[in-house]
Amino acid sequence: MLGILIYSATLVTQAATLALFSLGLNLQWGMAGLVNFGHVAFMALGAYTTVLLTLGGVAWYLAALLGAGAAALLGLLIGLSTLRLREDYLGIVTIGVAELLRLLLKNERPLGWLTRGDFGIQSFPKPLWPNPQGNPLFGWLPPNQYPWVLMVVVLVVLAGTLVLLQRLSRSPWGRVLRAIREDEAVATALGKNVFAFKLQAFVLGGAIGGLSGAFYAWYLQAVYPSNFLPEVTFQAWMIVAIGGAGNHWGVLAGAALFQLYNSLPRFLPDIAPGQTEAIQVMLIGLTLIFVMVWRPQGLLGKKAELLLHR
Repeated sequence: MLGILIYSATLVTQAATLALFSLGLNLQWGMAGLVNFGHVAFMALGAYTTVLLTLGGVAWYLAALLGAGAAALLGLLIGLSTLRLREDYLGIVTIGVAELLRLLLKNERPLGWLTRGDFGIQSFPKPLWPNPQGNPLFGWLPPNQYPWVLMVVVLVVLAGTLVLLQRLSRSPWGRVLRAIREDEAVATALGKNVFAFKLQAFVLGGAIGGLSGAFYAWYLQAVYPSNFLPEVTFQAWMIVAIGGAGNHWGVLAGAALFQLYNSLPRFLPDIAPGQTEAIQVMLIGLTLIFVMVWRPQGLLGKKAELLLHR
């Protein structure tokens, strides 16, 4: 029974991390209409920055914030050079940047002093565990029950991020983003600096993606370049599409459903190798078909905002 509870904590942590990652994409695409096929680059940079800083003695919370800052800086660099491009070109550039970053992490191994290439980084400090003396801060928790600690931390951060995004969505800033998403020409005619608003959304979304990278590294307890393949970005796209683009609560619902599909086949009777993954893909595919046909705005999306997807 205790093992099931611990396993459930890891599932919640993974779902919350995916939700945090997808909230960054939802800000960029769902609210501002920015096509980003390389969102995983922000997660990778945030994860590696956090891990390397904690190994250097930086406190975990400060390292995570600096990782988010590094991802925001990457978003600024990408945005300054690409946000004036058309949507399809922006998507091509972002996926290219993500692959370039992953290959740099992968091929740094000859130097051997930073990311360690394909060998990755396996041992690094985690939030609230252990303390500087090497002992767990929570003496009543055995070491194998650390997932409870990480789950609480990521849920607190996810809740704070959701509150922030909800307030921004209802602010004049959020309304301008939605106006830009629906018709840039109208927003420009009203005197809004479209490029500046797009850049702000892209940078903030990148920072949230970088913050999710810290939790992804702590969840995996190891980071490798292969953890940040393009498919991670498209998992976030599926979550946003299922939940409803532009709706932050919808992202949470999409992440929970996506995580359910990931975990449910593991409880099925033993089947032939490879069929479990096939069942997961089938469930996600059927859900996407259902959403696109009967709920094109997503589970919690607003039908009035479908102009973005025309």
